[in-house]
Amino acid sequence: MAAPALKGRIDTALVGFLDAQGPVLAAVAPELAAVGGALSTFLLDGGKRLRPAFAYWGARGGGHPDGAQLVAAAASLELLQACALIHDDVMDGSDTRRGQPSMHRRFAAMHRDRSWQGDPDAFGTAAAVLLGDMCLIWGDRLLDTCGLPEPALRRARPVHDLMRTEVMAGQYLDLLEQVEGSDPGAGPVERAMRVARYKSAKYTIERPLHLGAALAGAAPALVSAYSSYGLPLGEAFQLRDDVLGVFGDPAETGKPAGDDLREGKRTVLVAAALDVATPAQASVVRRRWTWTGSTTCGRCWSTPARWTGWRRWSTSAPTLP
Repeated sequence: MAAPALKGRIDTALVGFLDAQGPVLAAVAPELAAVGGALSTFLLDGGKRLRPAFAYWGARGGGHPDGAQLVAAAASLELLQACALIHDDVMDGSDTRRGQPSMHRRFAAMHRDRSWQGDPDAFGTAAAVLLGDMCLIWGDRLLDTCGLPEPALRRARPVHDLMRTEVMAGQYLDLLEQVEGSDPGAGPVERAMRVARYKSAKYTIERPLHLGAALAGAAPALVSAYSSYGLPLGEAFQLRDDVLGVFGDPAETGKPAGDDLREGKRTVLVAAALDVATPAQASVVRRRWTWTGSTTCGRCWSTPARWTGWRRWSTSAPTLP
Protein backbone atom coordinates (compact mmCIF):
# COMPACT_ATOMS: atom_id res chain seq x y z
CA MET A 1 0.00 0.00 0.00
CA ALA A 2 1.36 3.43 -0.92
CA ALA A 3 1.97 5.86 1.94
CA PRO A 4 -0.57 8.45 0.64
CA ALA A 5 -3.26 5.78 0.54
CA LEU A 6 -2.63 4.79 4.17
CA LYS A 7 -2.53 8.41 5.26
CA GLY A 8 -5.89 8.97 3.59
CA ARG A 9 -7.39 6.00 5.42
CA ILE A 10 -6.01 7.28 8.73
CA ASP A 11 -7.52 10.69 8.03
CA THR A 12 -10.86 9.05 7.25
CA ALA A 13 -10.79 7.26 10.59
CA LEU A 14 -9.99 10.51 12.38
CA VAL A 15 -12.78 12.39 10.60
CA GLY A 16 -15.30 9.72 11.54
CA PHE A 17 -14.20 9.75 15.16
CA LEU A 18 -14.17 13.55 15.44
CA ASP A 19 -17.61 13.79 13.83
CA ALA A 20 -18.91 11.43 16.52
CA GLN A 21 -17.50 13.64 19.29
CA GLY A 22 -19.36 16.74 18.07
CA PRO A 23 -22.72 15.72 19.57
CA VAL A 24 -20.98 14.68 22.81
CA LEU A 25 -19.56 18.19 23.22
CA ALA A 26 -22.80 19.85 22.07
CA ALA A 27 -24.73 17.94 24.75
CA VAL A 28 -22.57 19.65 27.39
CA ALA A 29 -22.76 23.23 26.08
CA PRO A 30 -22.98 25.00 22.72
CA GLU A 31 -19.86 27.02 23.59
CA LEU A 32 -17.83 23.83 23.15
CA ALA A 33 -18.30 24.01 19.39
CA ALA A 34 -15.14 26.15 19.38
CA VAL A 35 -13.27 23.34 21.10
CA GLY A 36 -14.38 20.72 18.61
CA GLY A 37 -13.62 22.99 15.68
CA ALA A 38 -10.16 23.88 16.94
CA LEU A 39 -9.22 20.25 17.55
CA SER A 40 -10.56 19.12 14.17
CA THR A 41 -8.57 21.83 12.41
CA PHE A 42 -5.43 20.98 14.35
CA LEU A 43 -5.71 17.26 13.67
CA LEU A 44 -6.79 17.33 10.04
CA ASP A 45 -4.92 20.30 8.56
CA GLY A 46 -1.45 18.84 8.79
CA GLY A 47 0.73 16.08 10.16
CA LYS A 48 2.63 13.24 8.57
CA ARG A 49 0.79 10.41 10.44
CA LEU A 50 4.12 8.70 11.13
CA ARG A 51 3.10 7.07 14.39
CA PRO A 52 -0.13 5.57 13.05
CA ALA A 53 1.77 4.33 9.99
CA PHE A 54 4.40 2.56 12.07
CA ALA A 55 1.71 1.03 14.27
CA TYR A 56 -0.18 -0.19 11.20
CA TRP A 57 2.88 -1.71 9.56
CA GLY A 58 4.06 -3.12 12.87
CA ALA A 59 0.81 -5.07 13.01
CA ARG A 60 0.97 -6.12 9.39
CA GLY A 61 4.55 -7.28 9.89
CA GLY A 62 3.27 -9.44 12.73
CA GLY A 63 0.71 -11.09 10.49
CA HIS A 64 -2.36 -8.96 11.26
CA PRO A 65 -4.72 -8.62 8.28
CA ASP A 66 -5.56 -5.26 6.80
CA GLY A 67 -8.84 -3.70 7.83
CA ALA A 68 -10.59 -0.52 8.88
CA GLN A 69 -10.44 -1.61 12.52
CA LEU A 70 -6.66 -1.83 12.43
CA VAL A 71 -6.41 1.58 10.75
CA ALA A 72 -8.65 3.09 13.44
CA ALA A 73 -6.52 1.58 16.19
CA ALA A 74 -3.39 3.03 14.59
CA ALA A 75 -5.10 6.41 14.09
CA SER A 76 -5.55 6.69 17.87
CA LEU A 77 -1.84 7.54 18.09
CA GLU A 78 -2.45 10.75 16.16
CA LEU A 79 -4.60 11.93 19.07
CA LEU A 80 -1.77 11.20 21.48
CA GLN A 81 0.52 13.14 19.16
CA ALA A 82 -1.90 16.08 19.17
CA CYS A 83 -1.88 16.07 22.97
CA ALA A 84 1.92 16.09 23.04
CA LEU A 85 2.21 18.88 20.46
CA ILE A 86 -0.39 21.14 22.07
CA HIS A 87 1.20 20.80 25.49
CA ASP A 88 4.72 21.12 24.07
CA ASP A 89 3.79 24.40 22.40
CA VAL A 90 2.51 25.71 25.74
CA MET A 91 5.69 24.72 27.55
CA ASP A 92 7.88 26.17 24.79
CA GLY A 93 5.80 29.32 24.26
CA SER A 94 5.71 28.58 20.52
CA ASP A 95 3.71 30.94 18.36
CA THR A 96 2.95 28.59 15.47
CA ARG A 97 2.47 24.93 14.65
CA ARG A 98 2.15 23.58 11.12
CA GLY A 99 2.11 27.11 9.79
CA GLN A 100 -0.88 28.16 11.91
CA PRO A 101 -1.18 29.78 15.35
CA SER A 102 -0.46 27.29 18.10
CA MET A 103 -3.45 26.25 20.20
CA HIS A 104 -2.76 28.57 23.13
CA ARG A 105 -2.20 31.49 20.76
CA ARG A 106 -5.43 30.69 18.93
CA PHE A 107 -7.51 30.79 22.12
CA ALA A 108 -5.70 33.88 23.41
CA ALA A 109 -6.64 35.60 20.13
CA MET A 110 -10.25 34.49 20.55
CA HIS A 111 -10.26 36.03 24.04
CA ARG A 112 -8.96 39.34 22.66
CA ASP A 113 -11.34 39.36 19.69
CA ARG A 114 -14.35 38.92 21.97
CA SER A 115 -13.13 41.44 24.58
CA TRP A 116 -13.52 38.97 27.42
CA GLN A 117 -12.39 39.75 30.94
CA GLY A 118 -9.02 38.71 32.31
CA ASP A 119 -5.67 37.88 30.76
CA PRO A 120 -5.92 36.55 27.19
CA ASP A 121 -2.62 34.68 27.41
CA ALA A 122 -3.59 32.96 30.67
CA PHE A 123 -6.89 31.93 29.10
CA GLY A 124 -5.13 30.61 26.01
CA THR A 125 -2.68 28.58 28.08
CA ALA A 126 -5.42 27.07 30.23
CA ALA A 127 -7.57 26.26 27.21
CA ALA A 128 -4.66 24.57 25.43
CA VAL A 129 -3.87 22.42 28.47
CA LEU A 130 -7.49 21.26 28.56
CA LEU A 131 -7.63 20.60 24.81
CA GLY A 132 -4.43 18.59 25.00
CA ASP A 133 -5.98 16.55 27.81
CA MET A 134 -9.06 16.06 25.66
CA CYS A 135 -6.91 14.60 22.88
CA LEU A 136 -5.29 12.22 25.36
CA ILE A 137 -8.72 11.00 26.47
CA TRP A 138 -9.96 10.71 22.91
CA GLY A 139 -6.92 8.65 21.95
CA ASP A 140 -7.95 6.08 24.54
CA ARG A 141 -11.51 6.20 23.30
CA LEU A 142 -10.61 5.63 19.66
CA LEU A 143 -8.37 2.69 20.54
CA ASP A 144 -11.05 1.13 22.75
CA THR A 145 -13.78 1.53 20.11
CA CYS A 146 -11.74 0.66 17.02
CA GLY A 147 -13.57 -2.65 16.60
CA LEU A 148 -10.65 -5.04 17.08
CA PRO A 149 -11.24 -8.08 19.30
CA GLU A 150 -10.83 -7.54 23.02
CA PRO A 151 -7.88 -9.97 23.33
CA ALA A 152 -5.90 -7.84 20.87
CA LEU A 153 -6.74 -4.68 22.78
CA ARG A 154 -5.72 -6.29 26.08
CA ARG A 155 -2.31 -7.04 24.58
CA ALA A 156 -1.99 -3.50 23.22
CA ARG A 157 -3.02 -1.47 26.28
CA PRO A 158 0.15 -2.06 28.34
CA VAL A 159 2.26 -0.93 25.37
CA HIS A 160 0.03 2.09 24.91
CA ASP A 161 0.33 2.94 28.60
CA LEU A 162 4.11 2.56 28.54
CA MET A 163 4.40 4.77 25.47
CA ARG A 164 2.38 7.55 27.11
CA THR A 165 4.34 7.27 30.35
CA GLU A 166 7.65 7.49 28.51
CA VAL A 167 6.72 10.55 26.47
CA MET A 168 5.45 12.43 29.55
CA ALA A 169 8.57 11.42 31.47
CA GLY A 170 10.69 12.62 28.56
CA GLN A 171 8.90 15.96 28.58
CA TYR A 172 9.67 16.35 32.27
CA LEU A 173 13.32 15.43 31.76
CA ASP A 174 13.42 18.10 29.04
CA LEU A 175 12.20 20.71 31.54
CA LEU A 176 14.57 19.47 34.22
CA GLU A 177 17.55 19.40 31.90
CA GLN A 178 17.03 23.04 31.03
CA VAL A 179 17.25 24.15 34.65
CA GLU A 180 19.84 21.89 36.21
CA GLY A 181 21.09 19.04 34.05
CA SER A 182 19.30 16.17 35.74
CA ASP A 183 22.10 13.60 35.95
CA PRO A 184 25.40 15.00 37.19
CA GLY A 185 27.07 11.66 36.48
CA ALA A 186 26.48 11.96 32.73
CA GLY A 187 27.87 14.35 30.15
CA PRO A 188 25.74 17.01 28.40
CA VAL A 189 25.47 15.08 25.12
CA GLU A 190 24.48 11.89 26.95
CA ARG A 191 21.84 13.72 28.98
CA ALA A 192 20.47 15.43 25.88
CA MET A 193 20.28 12.08 24.09
CA ARG A 194 18.32 10.63 26.99
CA VAL A 195 15.76 13.42 26.67
CA ALA A 196 15.56 12.90 22.90
CA ARG A 197 15.17 9.14 23.35
CA TYR A 198 12.22 9.31 25.73
CA LYS A 199 10.54 12.52 24.61
CA SER A 200 10.52 11.62 20.95
CA ALA A 201 12.58 8.72 19.60
CA LYS A 202 10.91 5.77 21.34
CA TYR A 203 7.44 7.25 20.97
CA THR A 204 7.82 8.11 17.30
CA ILE A 205 8.84 4.72 15.87
CA GLU A 206 9.76 1.99 18.35
CA ARG A 207 6.65 2.01 20.54
CA PRO A 208 4.19 2.40 17.65
CA LEU A 209 5.82 -0.67 16.08
CA HIS A 210 5.47 -2.46 19.42
CA LEU A 211 1.80 -1.46 19.62
CA GLY A 212 1.19 -2.95 16.20
CA ALA A 213 3.08 -6.09 17.19
CA ALA A 214 0.92 -6.42 20.30
CA LEU A 215 -2.27 -6.06 18.27
CA ALA A 216 -1.02 -8.86 16.03
CA GLY A 217 0.13 -11.07 18.89
CA ALA A 218 3.64 -11.12 17.39
CA ALA A 219 6.49 -13.21 18.78
CA PRO A 220 9.08 -11.60 21.12
CA ALA A 221 11.76 -11.98 18.45
CA LEU A 222 9.84 -9.65 16.14
CA VAL A 223 9.33 -7.13 18.95
CA SER A 224 13.09 -7.18 19.57
CA ALA A 225 13.78 -6.69 15.87
CA TYR A 226 11.41 -3.74 15.83
CA SER A 227 13.43 -2.16 18.67
CA SER A 228 16.70 -2.68 16.83
CA TYR A 229 15.22 -0.90 13.83
CA GLY A 230 12.95 1.65 15.46
CA LEU A 231 14.99 3.16 18.27
CA PRO A 232 18.02 4.33 16.27
CA LEU A 233 15.75 5.54 13.48
CA GLY A 234 13.68 7.48 16.01
CA GLU A 235 16.82 9.02 17.45
CA ALA A 236 17.94 10.05 13.98
CA PHE A 237 14.49 11.57 13.37
CA GLN A 238 14.80 13.69 16.54
CA LEU A 239 18.37 14.76 15.79
CA ARG A 240 17.29 15.97 12.35
CA ASP A 241 14.35 17.76 13.97
CA ASP A 242 16.82 19.55 16.26
CA VAL A 243 18.77 20.73 13.21
CA LEU A 244 15.59 21.87 11.44
CA GLY A 245 14.52 23.67 14.61
CA VAL A 246 17.55 25.91 14.31
CA PHE A 247 18.34 26.07 10.59
CA GLY A 248 15.05 25.04 8.96
CA ASP A 249 12.84 27.24 6.83
CA PRO A 250 9.60 28.01 8.75
CA ALA A 251 7.73 28.05 5.42
CA GLU A 252 8.60 24.37 5.04
CA THR A 253 8.66 23.14 8.65
CA GLY A 254 5.53 25.02 9.78
CA LYS A 255 7.18 26.17 13.02
CA PRO A 256 9.47 29.04 13.95
CA ALA A 257 13.21 28.68 13.49
CA GLY A 258 15.36 29.23 16.56
CA ASP A 259 12.78 28.42 19.25
CA ASP A 260 15.09 25.84 20.82
CA LEU A 261 17.78 28.50 21.18
CA ARG A 262 15.43 31.16 22.51
CA GLU A 263 14.06 28.70 25.06
CA GLY A 264 17.48 27.61 26.25
CA LYS A 265 16.82 24.00 25.30
CA ARG A 266 19.78 21.68 25.85
CA THR A 267 19.33 19.73 22.66
CA VAL A 268 21.94 17.31 21.38
CA LEU A 269 22.86 19.92 18.77
CA VAL A 270 23.60 22.54 21.43
CA ALA A 271 25.33 20.04 23.72
CA ALA A 272 27.55 18.82 20.88
CA ALA A 273 28.38 22.41 19.88
CA LEU A 274 29.41 23.26 23.44
CA ASP A 275 31.39 20.04 23.64
CA VAL A 276 33.70 21.11 20.80
CA ALA A 277 33.68 24.86 21.44
CA THR A 278 36.65 26.73 22.83
CA PRO A 279 36.08 28.29 26.28
CA ALA A 280 35.60 31.70 24.68
CA GLN A 281 33.10 30.37 22.14
CA ALA A 282 31.20 28.46 24.83
CA SER A 283 31.01 31.63 26.91
CA VAL A 284 29.43 33.53 24.03
CA VAL A 285 26.88 30.76 23.45
CA ARG A 286 25.92 30.61 27.11
CA ARG A 287 25.51 34.38 27.34
CA ARG A 288 23.01 34.25 24.47
CA TRP A 289 21.31 31.12 25.74
CA THR A 290 20.13 31.55 29.31
CA TRP A 291 17.04 30.91 31.41
CA THR A 292 15.47 33.41 33.80
CA GLY A 293 14.18 30.87 36.31
CA SER A 294 10.42 30.56 35.66
CA THR A 295 8.76 27.38 34.44
CA THR A 296 5.50 29.02 33.42
CA CYS A 297 6.08 28.98 29.69
CA GLY A 298 8.65 29.42 27.01
CA ARG A 299 8.09 33.20 26.94
CA CYS A 300 10.04 33.33 30.21
CA TRP A 301 13.21 32.18 28.50
CA SER A 302 15.62 35.04 27.95
CA THR A 303 18.11 35.59 25.16
CA PRO A 304 19.58 38.98 24.26
CA ALA A 305 18.49 38.67 20.64
CA ARG A 306 15.65 37.22 18.66
CA TRP A 307 16.42 34.54 16.08
CA THR A 308 17.41 37.10 13.45
CA GLY A 309 20.00 38.48 15.84
CA TRP A 310 21.28 35.00 16.64
CA ARG A 311 21.51 34.25 12.95
CA ARG A 312 23.52 37.43 12.31
CA TRP A 313 25.83 36.47 15.17
CA SER A 314 26.20 32.88 13.98
CA THR A 315 27.13 33.91 10.45
CA SER A 316 29.95 36.03 11.87
CA ALA A 317 31.15 33.25 14.17
CA PRO A 318 34.69 33.15 12.67
CA THR A 319 35.39 36.50 14.38
CA LEU A 320 34.96 34.89 17.81
CA PRO A 321 38.15 34.41 19.85
